[in-house]
Amino acid sequence: MRDFELLQPTTVAEASTMLADGGEDCRAMAGGTALMLVMRQRMVSPSHLIWLNGIEALRGIRFDPALGLRIGALSLHSEIARSPLVQAHCPMLASMAARVANPQVRNQGTLGGNLCYGDPSTDPPSCLMALGAQVVLASVRGERVLSMEEFLVDYFVTALAPDELVLEVRVPPAPDHQQGLYTRFKRTAAEHRPLASVALVVQRQGLQCLQASLVVGASVPVPRRLARAEQLLCSQPMSLELAAEAAALVAADIEPISDLRGSDSYRREMVRVNAQRSIEALFGLSPQERMQP
Repeated sequence: MRDFELLQPTTVAEASTMLADGGEDCRAMAGGTALMLVMRQRMVSPSHLIWLNGIEALRGIRFDPALGLRIGALSLHSEIARSPLVQAHCPMLASMAARVANPQVRNQGTLGGNLCYGDPSTDPPSCLMALGAQVVLASVRGERVLSMEEFLVDYFVTALAPDELVLEVRVPPAPDHQQGLYTRFKRTAAEHRPLASVALVVQRQGLQCLQASLVVGASVPVPRRLARAEQLLCSQPMSLELAAEAAALVAADIEPISDLRGSDSYRREMVRVNAQRSIEALFGLSPQERMQP
């Protein structure tokens, strides 16, 4: 690992100026769980690291009735999982955060750092996209607010400008009758990253879906919503047959990654199975109903 100089700003403006001045030889670091790994592998060799933990504006989890949850970029995954505010206002997010990677990463890694890395095989991006979350970016030039779809540009690529930091993530207040479920598939229990993930958020009354947001992650270059499946879910009262049909649409409408962890055809099938199980679970359908006439 190359020697580097550690810079410790105390404000967003100070950190933004350092990033602008440092250019390509400068990296911001929060938890460091991803950055230190690629530095040890010599994939990046920055001359300056900007340590963000002294910036209080990036901390805290709050709830605003108008804006919903406001989660500071430096919030640890474990803090999000344990937060009474997150558990009360968005239990789906708390459940997801409790399963990120492993205990070491959950107690060191931050939500902002996770999003900035742009890794498609992590849990938060797809879950936040289904929840309609927004990312607040800040620099000396001011703030801007992007949807998750706008922020996640491509495979390991985000809309973050070179001098910007993630300030916070906003999860809007849940409307009446909203429920959500985040599910993930791993090839083995020892794996820390899902091979396929499905985030499903619906407004429902009984078996009638009023509105749906279904996002696939991990198996695709960037998490994405599946519009055709969402429309189908709202077309008629939910049934096992409708769940299977919607899951088939999900599988048909994605372009899976093919790599050493799994072929595109394997990932497509795991997404289909995961989507069907997620729909059935969220609507309280029992697979045993298939045996009824």
